[in-house]
Formats: sequence, C-alpha cells, structure tokens
Amino acid sequence: MKLAIIGLGMAARAHVSALEALHDRVDLTGLYMRSERRRISAAEAMQVRAFSSIEEISADKDTEAVLVLTPPDARLEIISTLAAAGKHILLEKPLERTLAAAIKVVETAEQAGVMLGMVLQHRVRPGAVRLAEIIRSGQLGDIAMVRVEVPWWRPQDYYDQPGRGTFEQDGGGVLITQAIHVLDLMISLCGPVKSVQAMLATTRLHAMEAEDFASAGLVFENGAVGNVCTTTAAFPGSAEVIHIDGTLGTAVLEGGSLSLHWRDGNSESFEEKGSSGGGADPMAFPYDWHMGIIENFAQAVAGKADLIAPGRDALKVHRLIAALAKSSADDGRRVELASL
Repeated sequence: MKLAIIGLGMAARAHVSALEALHDRVDLTGLYMRSERRRISAAEAMQVRAFSSIEEISADKDTEAVLVLTPPDARLEIISTLAAAGKHILLEKPLERTLAAAIKVVETAEQAGVMLGMVLQHRVRPGAVRLAEIIRSGQLGDIAMVRVEVPWWRPQDYYDQPGRGTFEQDGGGVLITQAIHVLDLMISLCGPVKSVQAMLATTRLHAMEAEDFASAGLVFENGAVGNVCTTTAAFPGSAEVIHIDGTLGTAVLEGGSLSLHWRDGNSESFEEKGSSGGGADPMAFPYDWHMGIIENFAQAVAGKADLIAPGRDALKVHRLIAALAKSSADDGRRVELASL
C-alpha cells in the first residue's frame, strides 16, 4: 500500500514507529502539515516527500490511501477532498467533534466509494482479541452486567495546550478524547448500548472547558446492564478495567491483561506487558497496537481482509458519547440512543 500522512499530532510517534516496522508492506509517499517549517523538517527526518497541500496529495497518482492525524476540528473538509479523489482513509479517533459531523464524515466516504478505517487500537490488543473470541464462542454465557472504569490522569499543562479539552477543537473532554477507546472496546465486546443515565463534570483538579469526569448507568440492547466511570483526574493514573459478568463466568480486562473466573471454580489469565497511557505521559504505550490497525487497513485496501474498525462501526461509540452528554445536560434523564 502506498500511503501519505496528513498531520503529525500527539499520536504520531506510535504511527511512525509502526510504519517503520511495516516498511516492507507500506510505502510512504509523503506527508503534509500546515506548518511549512515543521512539514519540511519532518519530511527530511522521515526521508519522504513534503506535499504542499491536501489537494496535491489528492492529485498524486502514486498515493492510494491517506493516514489522517489532525485534530478533529479539521476532519470534514479533509475527508471530503480525499474521498472525492478516490483515496482510502485511515483516520485517528474521533471521527469528528459531534455526532452529526461524524455521520457526515462516514457518509462522505461511503458515497465516494472509498474505505474509511478508524484508529481504535485497543481492539487489537492481545487480551481484547482473546476476550472477543471467548465471548463469541459462548464460554462466558449470556452477558448480564458490564462495569467499566477509566481512572486516568492528565496534568494541568496537558490542558494548557491551545485547544485541548475544548469543544471547538476536540469536541469535548475525557469521553471523546481518552475514554472513547475503552468505550469503543466495550461496545465491540458487549454489543450496542440502548439507553443511558449520566453525569458529566469538571473537577477542581483541572481548569478546562469540557469534562474531566463522566459517570453513567447503561442498558445494553441485549438486556445487560452496566456502568461506566471515566476521568483524567485520578492521580497518578492507572489501567482501565472492563468487567464482564456472564452467566457462566466473569472476565476482567485490566489494561491488556485478561483474567477469567469460571463458575465451576477454574480460572485463567493472560498477561500483557506495557502501559495504556493512563498516566502523565499519554503516549506511554507500545506501537504494536497501531501496527495491527495499519497492517489490517493495508490488507483491506488490497482486498485481503475486512476492516477491524470501519468508520460506520465507530458511529456506535460516538452515539453513546452524545447520549451521555445529553443525559447529563438534562439532569441525568434517561436517553435512548435510538432517539439521537
């Protein structure tokens, strides 16, 4: 696959490392950033072409696909330009800042007939893959209850960066920027959420526009109930946890490590080394997960695989986040996701 890059945001380090490891399967045709100085410097460091505009990438016959790493406020125009030129797109989360804009991004790609993949890399972590297999096989039985905790930490200087934690640039706070990964994984494992009752807040630990705390009760479409508690105010930060209680056993996915507790008294565990970026350094995690997403995208472009995280599938977590925000704004009133 011949791939160009637009933007080199916070997640760029993991993407660049992953692309270096995939050099025999993915050829970089070049990159574009708004800052000419940074663009030229980065292109020289990566030994690739510095495109002068998004339109130049769109017109480049060698470029099959584009990895978009810009903040979400720049997405819709970029996707429209690339899709019109027939370029397949791999997009760093989130799709966009609002549910309506996210739907427009997905529809734009679909109407142009191009592939839209999402960088939701928690789906390819070994523990998550193993848990998905166990759930599909029926070993846990029917899912009855789901409990999710994201006790992450970001220092104030993280939010002091221009645009961070704002609705104009990021679309919100902890839900759409950090917890989206865990909420997406929850949905991919347990199925879509039917309704929510939520409270969002900004704690005294941060000065920021959007929320750094969100808590909610959930009802899933399959009848299971659950709750989530997500924050970036839990110093010093620890691994996210997904508890899934089934009729035959309980699964606990903590970071990437999986523990299974069967009703017959047996137990199993699968350990994964490495952090999820839940502490002060949000990029303190290996690049392997990004490599899995990019490799899958390349195979999908070649017609050899289905996308692990297609854009339309990512709308489920965007709809959930929109419902959580709506419920909180209406004093915790229950919100049916089908109404959004």
